[in-house]
Amino acid sequence: MLVRAGAALLGLPRSPRPWVGGGGGMRRLSGGAPPPPAAVRCFPLSRALLRVQGPEAATFLQGLLTNDVERLVSGGADRPPEGGAPPPRAQYTHALNVQGRCLYDIILYRLHESQEEEPNILLECDCSVLDSVQKHLKLYKIRRKVDIAPCLDLSLWAVIPEEQSGDVSSILDKCADKTLVLTPDPRAEVMGWRLITNKEENPLEIVPGSHIGNISDYHRHRYKQGIAEGVKDIPPRVALPLESNLAYMNGISFTKGCYIGQELTARTHHMGVIRKRLLPVQLSAPLPLGSIPEGAAILTESGKSAGKYRAGGDELGIALLRLANINEPLHISLPGDTSVNLTASIPNWWPKTTNK
Repeated sequence: MLVRAGAALLGLPRSPRPWVGGGGGMRRLSGGAPPPPAAVRCFPLSRALLRVQGPEAATFLQGLLTNDVERLVSGGADRPPEGGAPPPRAQYTHALNVQGRCLYDIILYRLHESQEEEPNILLECDCSVLDSVQKHLKLYKIRRKVDIAPCLDLSLWAVIPEEQSGDVSSILDKCADKTLVLTPDPRAEVMGWRLITNKEENPLEIVPGSHIGNISDYHRHRYKQGIAEGVKDIPPRVALPLESNLAYMNGISFTKGCYIGQELTARTHHMGVIRKRLLPVQLSAPLPLGSIPEGAAILTESGKSAGKYRAGGDELGIALLRLANINEPLHISLPGDTSVNLTASIPNWWPKTTNK
């Protein structure tokens, strides 16, 4: 994980040489011959970034988001022992409404290096709801000492190794002075890394041996792994956080204090059974984009409702399904008295023993 704080926008001090993971544990980056090229794709993401900075930034976000923001912020004071894991630099979370339904899926990035520094956090969200996220934050800001501003001069990338590329940490050997943020995606290991750069920077110069990927391949990868992202996959005021696999993706704390929407979420986790979840689905044949309406009913062979289709591309997609029906033959009825069959699968990255 790498962070260099030197962007004029953020006014941060330059960080020391970072720690990266590899084989036998944590080690410091060192000089020497450049590593051999690795098969890594950099995908430009249509996601927006907001800066939330100020003495009360962590306390402010703690009351609005599902995860423990204090843990993210206080992690900046820690240094990993030899062979130990570093503190998290990124954190997945959701903002909920008072009824406990999802509003926005968010990734937070810590930019400050110690507890003595003023909290400085980047907030990643779907670009189509950037204005809504800003209004939501400012609604609850009241008199808190927090500054909220969009980061229009920053770019966000997903860095995903090819399946056979092996350990890619070696390619980061010379990245310390070239990037603002480079950190593992906090949702799941299968999603690779998140990279934040200044607009004028070329990610191919930051990640040696990489190449620019087609964004459609990024979404295919997401759908294949069952990773929901954005308002089409997680429709605001409709989706529920635990049905959206928030706990599986390290996006919620059940031990932190109160936050908006906590009551229903905590009760469902501690007392209820989650009968529906977002799952990757594969259609029997590729379909043109938009052929399946958002929220289209998924039916069993007998015509019983099994869930709803959320979004997808070609033959891959993501759907909210009743777990009791996922092994049955399923289909979606389409206009013109036609239908398309689909199969659901449980991702390998899910916990092996689950029902919550």
